[in-house]
Amino acid sequence: MLAALAQGRQAAEEGEIPIGAVVVDADGRIIGRGHNLTERLADVTAHAEMQAITAAAETIGGKYLRGCTLYVTVEPCLMCAGAIAWAQVSRVVIGCADEKRGYSTFCSRQPFHPRSTVTYGVMADECRRLMQSFFHDKR
Repeated sequence: MLAALAQGRQAAEEGEIPIGAVVVDADGRIIGRGHNLTERLADVTAHAEMQAITAAAETIGGKYLRGCTLYVTVEPCLMCAGAIAWAQVSRVVIGCADEKRGYSTFCSRQPFHPRSTVTYGVMADECRRLMQSFFHDKR
């Protein structure tokens, strides 16, 4: 989660919403990193999770991320949850909840691959503070 937070801080420095994500393989190596790029790319799909999944798939040379863990600082939106499911990520580790746009707002059950495990609240305070300070500074 520390690496995902570093990605979130990088996003904030670039004026992007400070969400970061990393994909780690079964050996503990980071194979994909990403942070929000929606402003820079003028692309509403350029979320941190999408960037990290794309980078990881490119690194391993395939679209399935079985055996991999995605660490993300804020609960994924429904679009990203779908991508995580299609990539068959084995484990999803989430920093803090997103009560406004997170997938749990729209789904009564977790939308990831049936064999995926989900862990909530890892470094939640740090992840939440990063988001809060970004939006506080914007006001």
